[in-house]
Amino acid sequence: MTITRLHPGPRMSQAVVHNNTVYLAGQVGTAGADVATQTQDCLDAIDRLLAEAGSDKSKLLQVTIWLADMADFQDMNAVYDAWIDPANPAARACGEAKLATPDYKVEFLVTAAI
Repeated sequence: MTITRLHPGPRMSQAVVHNNTVYLAGQVGTAGADVATQTQDCLDAIDRLLAEAGSDKSKLLQVTIWLADMADFQDMNAVYDAWIDPANPAARACGEAKLATPDYKVEFLVTAAI
């Protein structure tokens, strides 16, 4: 069994690859920026990590999105809808949660095939 850890740190890895599946750590954007900017930051990081793992957004399996405030749902979706591959949308969930700091408005968790 092979497990590859990308950008490991003392607490977590940014991505873990196992059995042709890549699991990304929660991705957050620039602290203090508006939700659209933070969403784009997250999606850019997801693109980079998926590419490094040998995947891309057309192979998304599941996306979980946590918003600090559901009032930001439309603004987040405007950015997400422009990014997602409409021919290959992932299973998705979105909910409201208290994030690591009040400066974060959105966090994305992603699983994708390779």
